[in-house]
Amino acid sequence: MEEKNPIQVSERIFHTIEYLACCGPAGLAELSRELHLNKATVHRILTSLGCMDYVKQDPETLKYSLSFKFCGIANQILAQNNIIDLARPYIKELSEQTGETVHLVQMDGIQAVYIDKVEASHSSVRLVSMVGKSIPLYCSGVGKALLADMTDDRIRTIWEQSDIHKLTDYTVTDFKTFMKLIREVRQNGYAMDNEENELGVRCVAASLGSFHGEAGYAISVSAPKDRMPDDRISFFVTQLLDIRQRVLQETGHILGDQSCKHDVDSYF
Repeated sequence: MEEKNPIQVSERIFHTIEYLACCGPAGLAELSRELHLNKATVHRILTSLGCMDYVKQDPETLKYSLSFKFCGIANQILAQNNIIDLARPYIKELSEQTGETVHLVQMDGIQAVYIDKVEASHSSVRLVSMVGKSIPLYCSGVGKALLADMTDDRIRTIWEQSDIHKLTDYTVTDFKTFMKLIREVRQNGYAMDNEENELGVRCVAASLGSFHGEAGYAISVSAPKDRMPDDRISFFVTQLLDIRQRVLQETGHILGDQSCKHDVDSYF
């Protein structure tokens, strides 16, 4: 059963913030309708947020939107995460080696959050991912890489807490089938998203484990399917695992012999 927020006004405030972050500028009537709150309540929330410069109102459209103050807070959070500075040169190098987009993610509850991203410089194709955005664990390469580090019982708990549904025709929604994929990740040392999260996009990912006792991290290479065909998967995996090894060495992790024994053709 979902826990109820003990401070209802806080819940309403953050729901308002989340709606504006997700859907963009909105008027009072729209917010009242979508948040299932009366206009007077929404107006008080917006007035309070406006007084603290978190929300601004367009004088012409009268619509409300979030201010860039949130960006400043987000940047302060990211600045405190040393793994970003440490991993940045490596994920940039991985992007240059593969010519594709590389992500660094951090475990966050039952999801992963993009905390850094290097776009493919030569490509006009832009993926929907962005720093700060969350991604489900069950349908992503980074998610499966992170889950593979956990016990089966912990994976089942996260699965049961997640909103499992098909994002594409390739999304795995059967737990037994999903656990088979997890066993393959553990055996091979990397995970794959085969158009499970975004149609036409493939991804290979590897876990970095935890960092100074913090939540787990993972890196991935993502590309349109036509640039990551079956016969090139081994190339992407080789580059990914080499960078992973170097990042782990940089952070002081010690890898066992098994981590170097990967069957990069096992998926195909």
